[in-house]
Amino acid sequence: MTAATAIDVKDLVKTYGSRTVVDHVDLRIAPGRICGFLGPNGSGKTTTLRMICGLLTPDGGSGTCLGHDIILERNAIKRQTGYMTQRFGLYEDLTIRENLEFVARLYRLDHLRGRVGRSLERLGLATRQHQLTGSLSGGWKQRLALAACVLHEPKLLLLDEPTAGVDPKARRTFWDEIHALAGQGITVLVSTHYMDEAERCHEIAYIAYGRLMARGTSSEIITQSGLKAVVATGPGADRLAPLLRDAPGITAAAAFGTTLHVCSTDEAALDRAISPYRSNGISWKREAPTLEDVFIHLMGQAQDNALAL
Repeated sequence: MTAATAIDVKDLVKTYGSRTVVDHVDLRIAPGRICGFLGPNGSGKTTTLRMICGLLTPDGGSGTCLGHDIILERNAIKRQTGYMTQRFGLYEDLTIRENLEFVARLYRLDHLRGRVGRSLERLGLATRQHQLTGSLSGGWKQRLALAACVLHEPKLLLLDEPTAGVDPKARRTFWDEIHALAGQGITVLVSTHYMDEAERCHEIAYIAYGRLMARGTSSEIITQSGLKAVVATGPGADRLAPLLRDAPGITAAAAFGTTLHVCSTDEAALDRAISPYRSNGISWKREAPTLEDVFIHLMGQAQDNALAL
């Protein structure tokens, strides 16, 4: 590995019985970059994160993380990684400070009280430090979990759907902190289902049922998809979704409030599908497809690996 890569893995494979949950995945991320990891539930995102940081051993493939071999030097990778799991994993019958002090002892950190104090201040937890963790809302638990992840000053953060169930204001505060950490050179790999969060990442990797299907910036992925889109507005435009969804050549037709997005990779098929509905006060306008349009299109191209069992 050179200084240009924080994560550099190739052909990662993980199987459980007859099911391949990660199927020859390549991923290369530079230091200080935020990479969004997206895909439907059950697509191997969490398994991939765990193989990268040394919690799981791949059944195939190789690579490095933070300069260490992901198979032979797993403990070295773990010491330099902060991993925030989907489920809150700290003790609810301890206070915020007690939880952070416990984590600091696990890492055998020096200057324990000072480190914890600085972490509390940074994440805005100082005024609540003596509050029982079990009484916190989802947003405050999220901040505490992040504080615990960065307490040992890792070089890599792996965040597994960290903002699920958190209100928009708390999500924005969280992402502001993630960008601040990346600005210090910390590499971040974050799985999410939120399109607005995907757009806040420097780059995106889209995995569907074990296979990496798209990689690049938001604009690159939209361009690479080859999708064409039209947006319909007017009385009842949103109600046309069921009529257009299964039309020949149409990859997606979805209502967004009172408007309708219709997408296809075939411009002629798109025109044919909407032609019968160019009346009754409904107007159609060509627009660039959204990330959500692209991901729905990619999901439709992927085969659910559970169906092969």
